[in-house]
Amino acid sequence: MPDLAELQRRLGFQFQDEGLLRLALTHPSIAHEQNTPTPHNQRLEFLGDAILGAVLSQQLYEHFPEADEGLLTKTRAKLVNAASLAEHGIVLGVGSYLNLSRGEENSGGRARPSTLADAFESILGAIFLDGGFEAARQFILREFAADYAELSLPAGIENPKGELQELLQSKSPVAPVYQLISADGPDHDRNFICAVLHDGVELARGTGKSKKAAESDAALAALKKMHTQ
Repeated sequence: MPDLAELQRRLGFQFQDEGLLRLALTHPSIAHEQNTPTPHNQRLEFLGDAILGAVLSQQLYEHFPEADEGLLTKTRAKLVNAASLAEHGIVLGVGSYLNLSRGEENSGGRARPSTLADAFESILGAIFLDGGFEAARQFILREFAADYAELSLPAGIENPKGELQELLQSKSPVAPVYQLISADGPDHDRNFICAVLHDGVELARGTGKSKKAAESDAALAALKKMHTQ
């Protein structure tokens, strides 16, 4: 396994017990290949999954005070699905640090979404054991900051871009178009401004910590305008 200093820098967390991080990166295939009870990351994955759910649930509860249980559950599921967690693993570069069996390595295990998602939760579990709940919470808040920016919507509108498109296309065959107006700020704290246009006419502008979030905000602003006209 390569040196873990760079990965810890990306995580924003320095382990006191680096063995926990190494365990989080050890795939179960190692035990299967060696046919011995070799420790691997599944127990840490279980722990990380529970902590992730608890922290995100609290954030959603506070973020959407008017949302009912169904919407909160649906929104949390979007944040913690395997594809979302795998994307976090990809951004952190977790794949290159995984300890895999030869067979898993040869079959593309380093890039397998389910493996990356599991490793991300395992790392979270390791952070919790090494640094406590607050360290794990801060890691989650950093990792999901952009995701939450995209959720800055009224509880009744889950998909403003989709709703705007449906509304506009009920009146015209022309679909809305999104245009990036500006993007500034340092890499870790970018600010985007996007406009939504329909048939060449600008309907509204929105801001966000990602291009996708700014587009959603623009769609939401356009919907609000159209509902008040």
